[in-house]
Amino acid sequence: MQEKLAITVLVITLALFALVMTLYNLMTNKKEDYNQIVLSQQEYDSRTIPFKRGDIMDRNGTYLATSEKVYNLILDPKQIMSDQDSYLEPTVTALTDCFGYDRTEIMNLMQEKKDKQYVRYAKQLTYDDKQKYEKYKADQADALKKSGKSIKGIWFEDEFKRVYPYNAIGCNVIGFANGDGMDGTGGIEQFYNTTLMGTNGREYGYLNDDSNLERVIKPASNGNTVVSTIDVNIQKIVEKYINEWEQNTGSKRVGVIVMDPNNGEVLAMANDKAFDLNNPRTLRPEYTGDVLRQLGIKEAMDDYKRKYKNAQPLTEANVSEHYSNEEIMSLGTQVAWNQTWRNFCISDGFEPGSTEKIFTISAAMEEGAITGKETFECNKFLEVGGHKINCVSRYGHGLITVEEGLMKSCNVVMMRIAQQMGKEKFYKYQQIFGFGSKTGIDLPGEADNKTLVYTQNTAGPTDLATNSFGQNFSTTMIQMAAAYSSVINGGSYFEPHVVKQIRNEQGSVIKKVEPVLVRETVSESTTKFINEALFKTVNAVGGTGGAAKVVGYKVAGKTGTAEKIPRDKTNYVVSFCGYAPADNPQVLVYVVVDEPHVEDQPHSTYASQIFQKIMTEILPYINVFPDTDAETSPLPGDAALPEQEGITSETESSSQGEAGSEESGAEETTGQAPTMEDGNPIPDEYLNPSEEYVNREEGDDGSNLPAALPTEETTAQ
Repeated sequence: MQEKLAITVLVITLALFALVMTLYNLMTNKKEDYNQIVLSQQEYDSRTIPFKRGDIMDRNGTYLATSEKVYNLILDPKQIMSDQDSYLEPTVTALTDCFGYDRTEIMNLMQEKKDKQYVRYAKQLTYDDKQKYEKYKADQADALKKSGKSIKGIWFEDEFKRVYPYNAIGCNVIGFANGDGMDGTGGIEQFYNTTLMGTNGREYGYLNDDSNLERVIKPASNGNTVVSTIDVNIQKIVEKYINEWEQNTGSKRVGVIVMDPNNGEVLAMANDKAFDLNNPRTLRPEYTGDVLRQLGIKEAMDDYKRKYKNAQPLTEANVSEHYSNEEIMSLGTQVAWNQTWRNFCISDGFEPGSTEKIFTISAAMEEGAITGKETFECNKFLEVGGHKINCVSRYGHGLITVEEGLMKSCNVVMMRIAQQMGKEKFYKYQQIFGFGSKTGIDLPGEADNKTLVYTQNTAGPTDLATNSFGQNFSTTMIQMAAAYSSVINGGSYFEPHVVKQIRNEQGSVIKKVEPVLVRETVSESTTKFINEALFKTVNAVGGTGGAAKVVGYKVAGKTGTAEKIPRDKTNYVVSFCGYAPADNPQVLVYVVVDEPHVEDQPHSTYASQIFQKIMTEILPYINVFPDTDAETSPLPGDAALPEQEGITSETESSSQGEAGSEESGAEETTGQAPTMEDGNPIPDEYLNPSEEYVNREEGDDGSNLPAALPTEETTAQ
């Protein structure tokens, strides 16, 4: 008997010991977790304390995005209806008098939700709205007290509203945040979302043993502030002249990038599809009902194809059998939003045209294929693989130096240089300059276009020839701006970026974004040669960039005119990439205009003129002072307008549809139809083998690409 009792006592002792250890473990290791669980289950005044999303500033401390405190109006019908005679009438009167709400609607709400303690009745009231109510309540307090009545069940919940002081300025770079500040869409708001976000706090209310209300508060942790490289004043200048261009002339698309070529900082970036960051879903005027429906039909066809890969594709005629009108319009609206929010400067590819020519010369000089002192004979065209590829000049340039070849934008010089260099070295430098690779800019949606550039293994003689003057491959504006900067700054390729600092909510710098030197591209001697040649391109008679001249400043730069598919002499992308001062570059401006709305044959002058206006205002603003040695008068004669830069007026009747432009690499056919290296006929697209610059939508089968190139999307997903 005693043994059984001893065993029982031992078991009980062990059980008690185990219980004590379990309780000790809970108290030491799980205390906070269980406190949270218990408190969160209480109905006594438990609420979320929202964090404030971090601000976005320009480089000078100007607020581009901030968060303002607003208030949600919360009603407690259960409390109000707990004593209808005392609380209902004065509370409803307060709501109608202070905020103008409908009395009948509120009365009905109280009856319907009488068991609810939390009803969010209105959102994002201002501080003035809240103060108006608080004053009203204080003014009525004595009178209500005498009558035995009281205002109950009304309180305000803190919230933050994202505000963009400059509305549409810098919209594609800044991006926007949703209502609760948890996610960003586009731009800095999206790329730096985790940096800008904070952590919500919590206030727990509960009754203690004496039935007194106790509070446990875990404060919110606010987001960090992002200081961008953008200068809002330069951004305004850029957008002013984009708007002026669109109002006076217009085009399918236009984009501008302003960079510091010495560290990769983006000072401004803009395109023609600006939108109000405070109302990002307000559609632009061009998106009419008919346009939205057409966009919706196309998107519905693509949507059906994605969902039912083995089914017969839809046609425009039978889309309505599978999608309602509301669904079609909703899909169209989504497409319109995406097109508007898309950052043209980093997401869209196009043929660069003659702006590429500095890279051909730079690569050849670095590899020792040329010294820069050579001369070449230009007789209107160069025969490559049995095909005649035209130059810009209808008459040919005759005997021309390398420097003059760049100034006058001679295709023949570039093709001869590329031949001397060889395709192995040429395409090695295409990679070094970053073509076909993402730059790594800290913005979402960057395209790399890697499937739309040739390599040593995929390029033939025609490809090498046309690539040498900017035809037959695709690039983005940011790729071109970063590569240009490296050539003109002495050879340092910096990763482009739009943020320079991260600060905490106290204003202390917690991270400084230093320039990232990715690689060296060219030597100082090559830089000097290119800078002198591009200075003459703008300032010397015969140069193609005269329209970009800024009086009193040593401006340098290169023009580009690329004909788009189909090669019918109607659609062009024109561009100008320039900088100043030529001998010590401080700022680079790159302008691209797609399909100018003009009756005459488009040429790079349109882009050069936009550049000139922007640069005229930027240079004094950034304290680059006029050079007393620079020319102070316009160039004589026709120097301000290039010889239809890149466009020959010869009438070609070739069945191959040659482009006949500086960047097009137009080929004349002789009696026998040209053939590929394998003996098969050369397709028309291959004679002018370039991807059309378009915003290629999902579902594009790539049929407009040359057969030799893959058909992968150019757009970043």
